[in-house]
Amino acid sequence: MKRILFLTLVAVMLPLVAQANEFFEKVGTYGAQFLEVGTSARATAMGSAFTAVADDASSVFWNPAGLVEVRRNEFHVSQVEWPADMNLSSAVLAFNPSIIPGTFGISMRALWLDPMIVRTAYEPEGNGQTFDAGSTSFGFSYSQFWTDKFSAGLTANFIHMGLAEQSVNTGSMDFGILYRIGLRDMRLGMVIQNLGGKITFDERAAKMPTNFKVGGSFKAFGTDHQSLLIAAEFQHPADNAERSNFGLEYNMRDTFYGRMGYNLGYDTDGFTWGFGTVLKTGKYSRIITDYSMVDMGALHYVHRLSMSFIY
Repeated sequence: MKRILFLTLVAVMLPLVAQANEFFEKVGTYGAQFLEVGTSARATAMGSAFTAVADDASSVFWNPAGLVEVRRNEFHVSQVEWPADMNLSSAVLAFNPSIIPGTFGISMRALWLDPMIVRTAYEPEGNGQTFDAGSTSFGFSYSQFWTDKFSAGLTANFIHMGLAEQSVNTGSMDFGILYRIGLRDMRLGMVIQNLGGKITFDERAAKMPTNFKVGGSFKAFGTDHQSLLIAAEFQHPADNAERSNFGLEYNMRDTFYGRMGYNLGYDTDGFTWGFGTVLKTGKYSRIITDYSMVDMGALHYVHRLSMSFIY
């Protein structure tokens, strides 16, 4: 029965994704591109192969089905230094209310940059005025175990994008599932992201950057003092060619983590690496700090820093 449920969900989702894509790449024709920027230092250090790994508060951005792994309360913040002096900030609060089954998450992410000078053909150096540009999303997530091995999760997002005096509001939805096989901590995950309507700033409408991901992870070895997690996934974005992600995570005494990965088939992203540390502050509380660096070729390196507070 469990396997039938899992296969049925996969069969239902695949046709939706097939309709979302076309026969050729449509790079630069889809809107809300900030939704495709990875937010978590841990996930991006593993080459963004996180669909089947998702087990913390940042799961709301990668696979909301993994949010059920948050057993207590967790507050997660992350900062990304994106090229062209842009920044992506995000925050998540995950919690487990005692009167309602499942795990909830409230999230926010914002792409922002410093005010820019207004330039005209007659005043190329600026006319003394400035304008702002940026995008923000607010999300509400829910995840629950439906069997002892199968979980599903959903995130609903409200999206606001602004450029000078122009702005647009829209919504999107992410849906994911996770199946735990039970052998070597093997997990299979699937998620479809950014399902939503069109975005219209002026006259031409742009579609949401829908993306379908399926991946797996397993523990290559594990002892009382160390373990090695291996993950891989396949992506089918609506606005680009298919691509793959691979990642490793080495765990030493649940205190230090070393990570590396590779993005295959991307225009810029390539090798990734990073590390994380865990500081216990009480019987159940701890602070987790993660860092990652992604090689983006001509765009140089992108740095990410994340912190999680579990209490």
